Amino acid sequence: MRALTILFILLFVGSCTYMQKINDGSTAYDRKQFSLAIKMLPQEYQSEKSQLNKAKLAYMLAESFDRTLQNDQAIEWYKTAYDNGYGIESLKGYATSLKKAERYEEAKAAFKELGIELGSPYEFRKDISSCDIAMGWKKNENDNAYKIKASPFNSSSAEYGPYIYRDGSVIYTSDKGSTNEEEVYKWTGNRFSDLYASESDNEELNGLLESINTPNNNEGTLSFNKSQDLMIFTRCSGEDKADHFCKLYYSELIEGDWSEARVAEFTKVGVNYGHPTFHHAGKIVFFSSNDPDGWGGYDIYASELGEEGWKEPRLLGRSINTESDEKFPFLDGDTLYFASDGHTGMGGLDVFKTFLQNEKKWTAVQNLLPPINSGHDDFGFIVDRINPKGTEIIQQGYFCSSRPLGEGNDDVYTFTKINPPPKVVEEPPVVIKEKPKVKAIEHKIMLEVFVVEKILQNEKDPNSKVLGKRPISAALLDMKENNAKTQKVKANNKSSFTIELKEESDYYFFASKNNYLNKNGSFSTKGIAKDDKNPVQKFELEIVLDKIYKDKEIVLENIYYDYDKWLIRTDAEPTLSKLYLMLSQNPTIKIQLASHTDCRGKDAYNLSLSQKRAQSAVDYLIKKGIQTDRLTAIGYGENSLAVNCNCDDCDENQHQANRRTTFKVID
Repeated sequence: MRALTILFILLFVGSCTYMQKINDGSTAYDRKQFSLAIKMLPQEYQSEKSQLNKAKLAYMLAESFDRTLQNDQAIEWYKTAYDNGYGIESLKGYATSLKKAERYEEAKAAFKELGIELGSPYEFRKDISSCDIAMGWKKNENDNAYKIKASPFNSSSAEYGPYIYRDGSVIYTSDKGSTNEEEVYKWTGNRFSDLYASESDNEELNGLLESINTPNNNEGTLSFNKSQDLMIFTRCSGEDKADHFCKLYYSELIEGDWSEARVAEFTKVGVNYGHPTFHHAGKIVFFSSNDPDGWGGYDIYASELGEEGWKEPRLLGRSINTESDEKFPFLDGDTLYFASDGHTGMGGLDVFKTFLQNEKKWTAVQNLLPPINSGHDDFGFIVDRINPKGTEIIQQGYFCSSRPLGEGNDDVYTFTKINPPPKVVEEPPVVIKEKPKVKAIEHKIMLEVFVVEKILQNEKDPNSKVLGKRPISAALLDMKENNAKTQKVKANNKSSFTIELKEESDYYFFASKNNYLNKNGSFSTKGIAKDDKNPVQKFELEIVLDKIYKDKEIVLENIYYDYDKWLIRTDAEPTLSKLYLMLSQNPTIKIQLASHTDCRGKDAYNLSLSQKRAQSAVDYLIKKGIQTDRLTAIGYGENSLAVNCNCDDCDENQHQANRRTTFKVID
């Protein structure tokens, strides 16, 4: 989904990289120029003699089709890659693409095959189960009260993120503008996304949107508060690598003029924010973010605008947020609509709804089912409270989807919810019976905790690609409820831990096993409402333990330094904070932190610079509270290159791979 691409992917790898001429499809793919890769790779595949290389080219082509939302072609090329021996990744892409195409029986078979090849049926159990559930939903699609049709302003480009303005026109996001060499977003080959208004001659609105839209940035998903004097929108911008993230900008209407847009005060470095929407009353905004302090993936948060700016966001509870992605929130009264691929759905993102009960508790989520949801990504559901509706229509609005029925890419659809005619039921003869006693509903919150490990492409290399996860047998789990005493939890016969939880409580877990790094997990029942329709609510928590690879370097991602500098940049802090957490949870281990340079520059200079950089990382951890004797700093300079290429011939990606910070367990 292109709408999410803009939120997920950093805008550039480096503008100089894209100025170089691309002569082959593999280079286009590596530089995320997928539209160009699609043009070049088929010929390269046909010309290639080696089956191994053909498999790799086929996989790159499948991925390129997938990233540009051409699912049928992706299915074909994933299968070609798998048939040529590419392995697990191509089979996973094939299974997922089949599910998007709603070819559920074929998808089930592919997911089962995946579990066999990976040696972990656990990894794909939810995918197989959701295929069965989705087939049942499809059979009853005609019984759904929702009716949909494509919006007239869709194009072959991406349209998404609708908002209904006060004059009834629809504001939406699109990358359909004219392009030139300076304004192309390299991922898609289209223009950067901007905000547009559908069929609007409102000069004030059009002028406002023009003031928001900027060249070489992606703008989108705008929302106004009820009094229309406060707006908020997403902008993904930045020329410096540290700033390649999406942020929320807001502006206030003061004496008839909109103030200069400011970044929301709660913004953290290295975190993406998007999809803002106002609660219909007050100055509360809901949005999605991949903050590492959340429950996992993208989560939904709420924040209120005070006199000194936006307050610290509040993370919504586990009845809504999962360890996967939740995005595109919208509130209609006490009903929250949002998109998720973590709850049981039909393929990609599905639209769900939940209701707010007293004391900020949310009921169990409900899938809106087809035709709103499909195997593809469905998201951005909003209710139209402005335009008039017919007598039989009880609700109307818009949503977005990448399904292939539209003009292409992401499209906006309208929906109407019809009040179904009353069913004629023949009255049976009246028989007076004694009233049965009403049995009280017993409500439960059940949590199943899985302690798992990563399945690596090369089990001897901790830096190799992660292919999946599998449960760890004989793992130990300790649990602490609120401030109570820690207790041990007994595993069941599935090597998992099933626990009945209390309402309005916080739970903390500590998982361990010999030769693995200990790790904490947490779960909260705060905000989970009792729901008579779902009296037993079931949740899962996954705790991933890492094997201890003694004396083997593990690369720390996203540790960057300014040129000729060794101070820790703010964008490196999240990675070092994770390392601090690992050290805190494993108080007996000692590590060596190392810094490496690329091959350019003088040996002595590189050695000195890398030593200072490694020491800066150690100093950061000491300042956080880690004992000095547990940390060793060493600078290798260019003496231990990850990619041993001829220095004059190394490309920028190879130089970047060599400029790395690592750690290894030494005791």
